[in-house]
Amino acid sequence: MAANNRRMSGKKGAQVGSGGQRRRGLEGKGPTPPAEVRKGHKKNRVANAKAKQTVRRPAPRGRGGKGTSEMVVGRNPVVEALREGVPAVTLYVQQFIDNDERVREALQLVADRGGVHLMEAPRPELDRMTNGLNHQGLVLQVPPYEYAHPEDLTSAAYDAGQDPLIVALDGVTDPRNLGAIVRSATAFGGHGVVVPERRAAGMTAGAWKSSAGTAARTPVARVTNLTRALEAYKKAGIAVVGLAADGEVEVGELAALGGPVVIVVGSEGKGLSRLVGETCDYRVRIPMPGGAESLNAGVAAGVVLYEAARRRG
Repeated sequence: MAANNRRMSGKKGAQVGSGGQRRRGLEGKGPTPPAEVRKGHKKNRVANAKAKQTVRRPAPRGRGGKGTSEMVVGRNPVVEALREGVPAVTLYVQQFIDNDERVREALQLVADRGGVHLMEAPRPELDRMTNGLNHQGLVLQVPPYEYAHPEDLTSAAYDAGQDPLIVALDGVTDPRNLGAIVRSATAFGGHGVVVPERRAAGMTAGAWKSSAGTAARTPVARVTNLTRALEAYKKAGIAVVGLAADGEVEVGELAALGGPVVIVVGSEGKGLSRLVGETCDYRVRIPMPGGAESLNAGVAAGVVLYEAARRRG
Protein backbone atom coordinates (compact mmCIF):
# COMPACT_ATOMS: atom_id res chain seq x y z
CA MET A 1 0.00 0.00 0.00
CA ALA A 2 2.90 2.28 0.84
CA ALA A 3 4.38 1.65 -2.59
CA ASN A 4 1.06 2.42 -4.11
CA ASN A 5 0.93 5.61 -2.11
CA ARG A 6 4.38 6.57 -3.36
CA ARG A 7 3.24 6.00 -6.90
CA MET A 8 0.14 8.08 -6.29
CA SER A 9 2.18 10.96 -4.81
CA GLY A 10 4.05 11.41 -8.09
CA LYS A 11 0.90 12.34 -9.92
CA LYS A 12 -0.17 15.93 -10.45
CA GLY A 13 -3.08 17.09 -8.43
CA ALA A 14 -6.09 19.03 -9.73
CA GLN A 15 -5.12 22.11 -11.74
CA VAL A 16 -6.09 25.44 -10.24
CA GLY A 17 -8.15 27.58 -12.63
CA SER A 18 -7.37 31.19 -13.41
CA GLY A 19 -10.39 32.36 -11.51
CA GLY A 20 -10.38 35.55 -13.57
CA GLN A 21 -6.86 36.43 -12.46
CA ARG A 22 -5.44 35.94 -15.97
CA ARG A 23 -8.39 37.11 -18.02
CA ARG A 24 -6.20 39.15 -20.33
CA GLY A 25 -4.22 36.07 -21.20
CA LEU A 26 -7.40 34.26 -22.11
CA GLU A 27 -8.70 37.01 -24.34
CA GLY A 28 -8.23 36.69 -28.08
CA LYS A 29 -5.68 38.85 -29.92
CA GLY A 30 -8.14 40.01 -32.56
CA PRO A 31 -8.16 39.19 -36.25
CA THR A 32 -4.98 37.96 -37.88
CA PRO A 33 -3.12 40.96 -39.38
CA PRO A 34 -2.59 41.08 -43.14
CA ALA A 35 0.38 39.18 -44.49
CA GLU A 36 2.02 42.45 -45.58
CA VAL A 37 2.53 43.52 -41.95
CA ARG A 38 3.40 40.15 -40.41
CA LYS A 39 7.12 40.07 -39.72
CA GLY A 40 8.89 37.28 -41.59
CA HIS A 41 6.11 36.69 -44.09
CA LYS A 42 7.08 36.77 -47.77
CA LYS A 43 4.55 39.51 -48.55
CA ASN A 44 5.97 41.58 -45.69
CA ARG A 45 9.46 41.36 -47.19
CA VAL A 46 8.13 42.39 -50.60
CA ALA A 47 6.25 45.35 -49.09
CA ASN A 48 9.39 46.50 -47.22
CA ALA A 49 11.45 46.31 -50.41
CA LYS A 50 8.90 48.43 -52.29
CA ALA A 51 8.88 50.97 -49.48
CA LYS A 52 12.67 51.33 -49.64
CA GLN A 53 12.52 51.85 -53.40
CA THR A 54 9.91 54.59 -52.91
CA VAL A 55 12.16 56.35 -50.41
CA ARG A 56 15.11 56.25 -52.80
CA ARG A 57 13.05 57.49 -55.75
CA PRO A 58 12.67 61.29 -55.84
CA ALA A 59 9.16 62.55 -55.25
CA PRO A 60 7.25 63.36 -58.45
CA ARG A 61 7.22 67.05 -59.30
CA GLY A 62 4.29 69.08 -60.45
CA ARG A 63 3.68 69.57 -64.15
CA GLY A 64 5.89 72.63 -64.23
CA GLY A 65 8.12 71.74 -61.30
CA LYS A 66 9.21 73.80 -58.33
CA GLY A 67 11.97 76.26 -57.77
CA THR A 68 14.18 76.22 -54.69
CA SER A 69 13.68 77.92 -51.37
CA GLU A 70 15.46 81.27 -51.14
CA MET A 71 16.69 83.53 -48.35
CA VAL A 72 16.35 87.31 -48.54
CA VAL A 73 19.11 88.75 -46.37
CA GLY A 74 19.49 92.19 -44.78
CA ARG A 75 17.14 94.79 -43.31
CA ASN A 76 16.43 96.85 -46.44
CA PRO A 77 15.99 93.84 -48.79
CA VAL A 78 13.68 92.11 -46.29
CA VAL A 79 11.51 95.18 -45.82
CA GLU A 80 11.32 95.81 -49.58
CA ALA A 81 10.38 92.18 -50.25
CA LEU A 82 7.60 92.32 -47.67
CA ARG A 83 6.35 95.64 -49.06
CA GLU A 84 6.15 94.20 -52.58
CA GLY A 85 4.20 91.15 -51.46
CA VAL A 86 6.95 88.61 -52.09
CA PRO A 87 5.69 85.24 -50.78
CA ALA A 88 7.31 84.32 -47.47
CA VAL A 89 7.34 81.37 -45.10
CA THR A 90 9.35 82.57 -42.11
CA LEU A 91 10.95 85.78 -40.89
CA TYR A 92 14.02 85.05 -38.76
CA VAL A 93 14.96 87.79 -36.28
CA GLN A 94 18.24 87.81 -34.40
CA GLN A 95 18.07 87.63 -30.63
CA PHE A 96 18.75 90.94 -28.85
CA ILE A 97 18.60 92.81 -32.18
CA ASP A 98 18.85 96.62 -32.25
CA ASN A 99 15.24 97.62 -32.83
CA ASP A 100 15.35 100.31 -35.53
CA GLU A 101 12.61 101.50 -37.93
CA ARG A 102 13.30 98.78 -40.50
CA VAL A 103 13.06 96.01 -37.94
CA ARG A 104 9.81 97.43 -36.59
CA GLU A 105 8.38 97.77 -40.10
CA ALA A 106 9.34 94.20 -41.00
CA LEU A 107 7.62 92.89 -37.88
CA GLN A 108 4.54 95.00 -38.57
CA LEU A 109 4.33 93.88 -42.21
CA VAL A 110 4.53 90.24 -41.15
CA ALA A 111 1.85 90.78 -38.52
CA ASP A 112 -0.44 92.54 -41.01
CA ARG A 113 0.01 89.88 -43.66
CA GLY A 114 -0.54 86.84 -41.50
CA GLY A 115 0.54 83.32 -42.38
CA VAL A 116 4.26 84.08 -42.00
CA HIS A 117 6.09 82.39 -39.11
CA LEU A 118 8.18 84.61 -36.85
CA MET A 119 11.26 82.95 -35.40
CA GLU A 120 13.94 84.31 -33.07
CA ALA A 121 17.40 82.87 -33.61
CA PRO A 122 20.91 83.52 -32.25
CA ARG A 123 23.39 85.27 -34.52
CA PRO A 124 25.55 82.14 -35.14
CA GLU A 125 22.48 80.31 -36.45
CA LEU A 126 21.65 83.17 -38.88
CA ASP A 127 25.30 83.24 -39.96
CA ARG A 128 25.08 79.54 -40.75
CA MET A 129 21.78 79.89 -42.63
CA THR A 130 23.11 82.72 -44.80
CA ASN A 131 26.65 81.34 -45.31
CA GLY A 132 28.14 84.29 -43.49
CA LEU A 133 26.37 87.07 -45.40
CA ASN A 134 25.72 90.40 -43.70
CA HIS A 135 22.13 89.66 -42.67
CA GLN A 136 21.90 92.54 -40.15
CA GLY A 137 19.70 90.38 -37.98
CA LEU A 138 16.86 89.84 -40.49
CA VAL A 139 16.43 86.86 -42.82
CA LEU A 140 13.28 86.14 -44.83
CA GLN A 141 12.66 82.65 -46.17
CA VAL A 142 10.89 82.64 -49.56
CA PRO A 143 9.11 79.40 -50.55
CA PRO A 144 9.87 77.57 -53.80
CA TYR A 145 7.98 79.03 -56.76
CA GLU A 146 5.31 76.78 -58.27
CA TYR A 147 5.99 76.88 -62.00
CA ALA A 148 3.20 76.27 -64.49
CA HIS A 149 3.33 73.95 -67.50
CA PRO A 150 3.43 75.56 -70.99
CA GLU A 151 0.06 74.00 -71.84
CA ASP A 152 -1.48 75.66 -68.80
CA LEU A 153 -0.94 79.07 -70.40
CA THR A 154 -2.77 78.21 -73.61
CA SER A 155 -5.54 76.44 -71.71
CA ALA A 156 -6.16 79.54 -69.59
CA ALA A 157 -6.40 81.68 -72.73
CA TYR A 158 -8.87 79.39 -74.51
CA ASP A 159 -10.93 78.98 -71.34
CA ALA A 160 -11.30 82.77 -71.33
CA GLY A 161 -12.30 82.77 -75.01
CA GLN A 162 -9.08 84.55 -76.04
CA ASP A 163 -6.17 83.90 -78.37
CA PRO A 164 -3.04 83.02 -76.40
CA LEU A 165 -0.54 85.84 -75.87
CA ILE A 166 2.62 84.39 -74.35
CA VAL A 167 6.18 85.63 -73.86
CA ALA A 168 9.12 83.22 -74.00
CA LEU A 169 12.59 84.22 -72.79
CA ASP A 170 15.76 82.95 -74.46
CA GLY A 171 18.88 83.56 -72.42
CA VAL A 172 17.48 86.32 -70.18
CA THR A 173 19.46 85.89 -66.97
CA ASP A 174 18.55 88.99 -64.94
CA PRO A 175 15.65 88.28 -62.54
CA ARG A 176 14.71 91.97 -62.67
CA ASN A 177 14.11 91.69 -66.41
CA LEU A 178 11.98 88.61 -65.85
CA GLY A 179 9.91 90.45 -63.25
CA ALA A 180 9.51 93.48 -65.55
CA ILE A 181 8.35 91.23 -68.41
CA VAL A 182 5.82 89.50 -66.14
CA ARG A 183 4.55 92.95 -65.21
CA SER A 184 4.23 94.00 -68.87
CA ALA A 185 2.51 90.73 -69.76
CA THR A 186 -0.05 91.38 -67.05
CA ALA A 187 -0.57 94.99 -68.16
CA PHE A 188 -1.23 94.07 -71.80
CA GLY A 189 -3.38 90.98 -71.27
CA GLY A 190 -0.71 88.30 -71.64
CA HIS A 191 -1.41 84.78 -70.45
CA GLY A 192 2.01 83.92 -69.09
CA VAL A 193 5.77 83.76 -69.51
CA VAL A 194 7.92 80.75 -70.42
CA VAL A 195 11.53 80.39 -69.21
CA PRO A 196 14.11 77.61 -69.68
CA GLU A 197 15.37 75.66 -66.70
CA ARG A 198 19.05 76.32 -67.36
CA ARG A 199 21.04 79.47 -68.05
CA ALA A 200 18.02 81.66 -67.44
CA ALA A 201 16.49 83.77 -64.69
CA GLY A 202 13.93 82.13 -62.45
CA MET A 203 11.22 83.46 -60.17
CA THR A 204 13.41 84.64 -57.34
CA ALA A 205 12.61 87.29 -54.76
CA GLY A 206 14.21 89.85 -57.10
CA ALA A 207 11.88 88.85 -59.93
CA TRP A 208 8.89 89.04 -57.58
CA LYS A 209 9.84 92.56 -56.55
CA SER A 210 10.29 93.72 -60.15
CA SER A 211 6.90 92.30 -61.08
CA ALA A 212 5.30 94.61 -58.48
CA GLY A 213 2.99 91.85 -57.33
CA THR A 214 1.76 90.85 -60.80
CA ALA A 215 3.57 87.50 -60.53
CA ALA A 216 0.69 86.42 -58.30
CA ARG A 217 -1.68 86.75 -61.28
CA THR A 218 0.43 85.93 -64.34
CA PRO A 219 1.92 82.41 -64.33
CA VAL A 220 5.49 81.57 -65.28
CA ALA A 221 6.09 78.19 -66.93
CA ARG A 222 9.45 76.46 -66.97
CA VAL A 223 10.66 74.07 -69.67
CA THR A 224 13.70 71.83 -70.06
CA ASN A 225 14.08 72.66 -73.76
CA LEU A 226 12.78 75.98 -75.11
CA THR A 227 13.05 74.98 -78.76
CA ARG A 228 10.85 71.92 -78.26
CA ALA A 229 8.34 74.00 -76.30
CA LEU A 230 8.13 76.50 -79.17
CA GLU A 231 7.69 73.71 -81.70
CA ALA A 232 4.82 72.35 -79.60
CA TYR A 233 3.18 75.78 -79.64
CA LYS A 234 3.56 75.92 -83.43
CA LYS A 235 1.88 72.53 -83.82
CA ALA A 236 -1.00 73.91 -81.75
CA GLY A 237 -1.47 76.70 -84.32
CA ILE A 238 0.29 79.47 -82.43
CA ALA A 239 2.65 81.79 -84.30
CA VAL A 240 6.15 82.13 -82.86
CA VAL A 241 7.59 85.64 -83.24
CA GLY A 242 11.19 86.35 -82.31
CA LEU A 243 12.61 89.80 -81.59
CA ALA A 244 15.83 90.52 -83.46
CA ALA A 245 17.69 93.70 -84.37
CA ASP A 246 18.03 92.42 -87.96
CA GLY A 247 14.45 91.09 -88.21
CA GLU A 248 12.85 90.90 -91.64
CA VAL A 249 9.72 92.84 -90.70
CA GLU A 250 8.96 95.77 -88.41
CA VAL A 251 6.82 95.05 -85.38
CA GLY A 252 4.05 97.43 -86.50
CA GLU A 253 3.65 95.58 -89.80
CA LEU A 254 3.21 92.04 -88.45
CA ALA A 255 -0.44 91.04 -88.63
CA ALA A 256 0.30 87.78 -86.79
CA LEU A 257 0.47 89.73 -83.53
CA GLY A 258 -3.31 90.07 -83.64
CA GLY A 259 -3.81 86.29 -83.29
CA PRO A 260 -2.47 83.48 -81.11
CA VAL A 261 1.20 84.27 -80.66
CA VAL A 262 4.32 83.57 -78.62
CA ILE A 263 6.75 86.49 -78.46
CA VAL A 264 10.34 85.33 -77.98
CA VAL A 265 12.77 87.75 -76.33
CA GLY A 266 16.50 87.06 -76.43
CA SER A 267 19.30 88.27 -74.18
CA GLU A 268 20.53 91.84 -74.49
CA GLY A 269 24.03 90.86 -75.52
CA LYS A 270 23.54 87.84 -77.80
CA GLY A 271 19.89 88.10 -78.85
CA LEU A 272 18.16 84.90 -79.92
CA SER A 273 20.14 81.68 -79.95
CA ARG A 274 20.57 79.99 -83.32
CA LEU A 275 18.14 77.12 -82.79
CA VAL A 276 15.46 79.34 -81.28
CA GLY A 277 15.86 81.88 -84.09
CA GLU A 278 15.44 79.13 -86.69
CA THR A 279 12.32 77.88 -84.92
CA CYS A 280 10.57 81.27 -85.10
CA ASP A 281 7.94 81.80 -87.81
CA TYR A 282 8.80 85.51 -87.96
CA ARG A 283 11.71 87.64 -86.81
CA VAL A 284 10.66 91.21 -86.13
CA ARG A 285 12.58 94.37 -85.32
CA ILE A 286 11.60 97.43 -83.34
CA PRO A 287 12.39 100.65 -85.28
CA MET A 288 14.49 103.04 -83.22
CA PRO A 289 14.83 106.37 -85.02
CA GLY A 290 16.81 107.75 -82.07
CA GLY A 291 19.76 105.57 -83.04
CA ALA A 292 20.04 103.31 -79.98
CA GLU A 293 21.57 99.95 -80.82
CA SER A 294 19.24 97.87 -78.64
CA LEU A 295 16.61 97.96 -75.94
CA ASN A 296 16.52 96.41 -72.52
CA ALA A 297 14.81 92.99 -72.73
CA GLY A 298 11.98 94.14 -70.48
CA VAL A 299 11.39 97.31 -72.51
CA ALA A 300 11.48 95.43 -75.84
CA ALA A 301 8.94 92.92 -74.59
CA GLY A 302 6.68 95.75 -73.41
CA VAL A 303 6.75 97.42 -76.86
CA VAL A 304 5.72 94.24 -78.68
CA LEU A 305 3.11 93.33 -76.08
CA TYR A 306 1.57 96.77 -76.49
CA GLU A 307 1.39 96.30 -80.26
CA ALA A 308 -0.23 92.89 -79.80
CA ALA A 309 -2.78 94.33 -77.36
CA ARG A 310 -3.52 97.23 -79.73
CA ARG A 311 -4.23 94.87 -82.61
CA ARG A 312 -6.54 92.77 -80.46
CA GLY A 313 -8.45 95.93 -79.61
